[in-house]
Amino acid sequence: MVSFNTVTEMLVMAKRNLSHDEWDYINGAAESETSLRRNRLALDCLAFRPRILRDVRNIDVSTTLLGSKLKMPVVLAPIGGLQRMTKNGANDVDKAAAECGIMNFISTVTEPSIEEVAANSPHNKVYQIYVRGDDQWVRNLVRRIMKAGYWGVALTVDSAFYGNRERLHPSLIATRRVAARDWQKGVTWDTVKLIQDEIGGKPLFIKGVMTAEDAALSVEHGAHSVYISNHGGRQLDHVLGNIETLPEVIKAVDGKAEVVIDGGFVRGTDVVKALALGARAVGIGRLQAWALGAGGAEGLVACLRALEIEITTTLGLLGVQNISQLDSSYITKAMPVRHPHEHSAFPHLPEDRML
Repeated sequence: MVSFNTVTEMLVMAKRNLSHDEWDYINGAAESETSLRRNRLALDCLAFRPRILRDVRNIDVSTTLLGSKLKMPVVLAPIGGLQRMTKNGANDVDKAAAECGIMNFISTVTEPSIEEVAANSPHNKVYQIYVRGDDQWVRNLVRRIMKAGYWGVALTVDSAFYGNRERLHPSLIATRRVAARDWQKGVTWDTVKLIQDEIGGKPLFIKGVMTAEDAALSVEHGAHSVYISNHGGRQLDHVLGNIETLPEVIKAVDGKAEVVIDGGFVRGTDVVKALALGARAVGIGRLQAWALGAGGAEGLVACLRALEIEITTTLGLLGVQNISQLDSSYITKAMPVRHPHEHSAFPHLPEDRML
């Protein structure tokens, strides 16, 4: 039985359970890690404008994503190598998502197989694609995904090259610089069309959008959802924090696609900030990995329960009863109060665990 009272305690448990290499794999980012820190800084530079004397006895944090019901506005972002963090790999993530009534994205580069994860639970889930072959390879993969019964497909588009992640042990970097990755360099809008032809109108997410221009092109090319992501800062260094780009993306899609965002979201307050600025749902990556490291599926369920409580509390203290009542009037710019890094949202973490 996994038990922790706070997310900070969960993080300490994860650090204790994971090897040094696994910890660095989860927490590290590209080169100077500026993109990673900007994700956090951008969230910290937003403050709330709460309203008072409103009836908040009944708070509803549920929403929908492309018509699929979510118990809370959170999805589990795709993570490669989940089997390194928990013995059951993606099945533990899938189990937790099903139990908590949310959606999970399954990475091409994680275990077990497409079919095994699909059969693990009946709830809606999305398969995330890295291209590792020619057009026929992509067709065959998408046909497997559809045959297995996945609800939707996400194409990751920010990974033409593998980010220079200097925290990683050289042997780990070497295992990721394989010839099959070179196919990702040839991913274009033609790849999007190829996938569309195979999925028969099922939900299509374009993951890795970082500008209004590409958000508009995604809509033009038929994406159902624009997924804002800079890969947790693990690909291109020195990009903007993701939530900084959210307003321009919302404007660019003009209601023609739903917007998902990830990148540095680790608290309920973070999630609510994105919702107030127009996101439909928020993806969690590192928080998910820490939870798995702390206690597998049970750890992730406990983490998601804590996150739901944080979101509920935040909505109530803002003076709103449900997500539909949120808008940008509840958000304003502010000065951050601490130096941003991957653990800066947990100020009570013991100093030796923070860096």
